[in-house]
Amino acid sequence: MEELTVEAVVENIPLATEFVNRQLEAFQCPVKARVQIDIAIDELFGNIALYAYHPEAGSVTVRVEVTEEPLAVIIAFIDNGKPYDPLANQNPDTALSAEEREIGGLGIFMVKKSMDEVSYHYKDGQNILTIKKNI
Repeated sequence: MEELTVEAVVENIPLATEFVNRQLEAFQCPVKARVQIDIAIDELFGNIALYAYHPEAGSVTVRVEVTEEPLAVIIAFIDNGKPYDPLANQNPDTALSAEEREIGGLGIFMVKKSMDEVSYHYKDGQNILTIKKNI
């Protein structure tokens, strides 16, 4: 298991993405899975950067674990920001046009659709959002 802790600002999204991708390279992660993971990192890290501590600043830890049976990557995003479960929100109605749809929720919906597992819990003053992608 590897960890990276950085300031929770959108400018650090590429740093977090590169950190995860270095872990994936050792396992010849397919391009499609890597792109899906990169999009999830962008969405989840971005949400933490924009909303977890606002207006203050804080940090986020990205924890990466690769399992072998089955081959999968598990990525946890851990922050000490305001408690917030993005999975508790109702999925957006994708049958509606963009103009008719309420703003927000589409990014987390895409993460839930592209990952094999997504979970959230709040423990010891920390938001812990975990995604799992089978490789």
